[in-house]
Amino acid sequence: MTGEDQGSPKVVPLKQKKCPMCKKPMLEAFRPFCSKRCADLDLGGWLTESYRIPAEDQASMDDDFPDDT
Repeated sequence: MTGEDQGSPKVVPLKQKKCPMCKKPMLEAFRPFCSKRCADLDLGGWLTESYRIPAEDQASMDDDFPDDT
């Protein structure tokens, strides 16, 4: 019996990560993007505030606390 047969961990290749902008394979130099262009497009989205988190209406937030006045 060889050392390979006695409980050696099975090597499973990792899935190739994809660029979040265009879905092409990621390049380590521009991680997590595939190119400088995709990285710049993403940065532009942040700078122009294109990425937003939805907020609740102010009225529904006020209903959470009783008014002591």
